[in-house]
Amino acid sequence: MNMQRINNFRMGGYLLLAVGLINLRYQTGKTSVLAHSLLLVIPGALLLASTFTSAGKGWLHTKAATAMVITCGGLLLIYSFIN
Repeated sequence: MNMQRINNFRMGGYLLLAVGLINLRYQTGKTSVLAHSLLLVIPGALLLASTFTSAGKGWLHTKAATAMVITCGGLLLIYSFIN
């Protein structure tokens, strides 16, 4: 398996976790900030967790999974800055 590819997915998971937690901290007082932050944190945690399991690694090596993770991750990152 290509570990560099798995490490890239891990960094993407860490990115979503960090952005979600930063969003939670700096938008304190805004209505429904927890829901918006969890929308970023949960996919990041799931992506990160999938890089540590053999089934997740196998799935992440497919082209469809790569396209889906890049698309969803990019949209979530854009959402974090717009919101």
